[in-house]
Amino acid sequence: MYKNDGVTKRYSEGFKLKILAELSTGKYSKRELGKIYGVNRNTINVWIKKYDRKDLMNTRILVETNDEIGRIKALKKEIEQLRKLLIKKDLDKLVTDSYLEVASENLGYKNVDELKKNLGIKP
Repeated sequence: MYKNDGVTKRYSEGFKLKILAELSTGKYSKRELGKIYGVNRNTINVWIKKYDRKDLMNTRILVETNDEIGRIKALKKEIEQLRKLLIKKDLDKLVTDSYLEVASENLGYKNVDELKKNLGIKP
């Protein structure tokens, strides 16, 4: 017995196009066509890609309720507010660090940490 006893099937262009045409009518699904003609569904997907028939690929339809849409909008708004707060906090810290750096120079300290220590500010 040989290792590869499987049968290799070759399908004609006409056969492939016929299956794609039947699939496009919507009368049969890929699974049904696969059973009728003895073709694997993955093979049909390969043909769909080969012939650039994206309209026949499985598509996902997202169904959302009004509550879900409202919740998503509220969450997006909250994310935007949090982003703005984070940017403000980062800018405030940058301004404070710059201010302390200038103050330490003007007051004659070696560095900002020495000024913070003298003022009782935690590093």
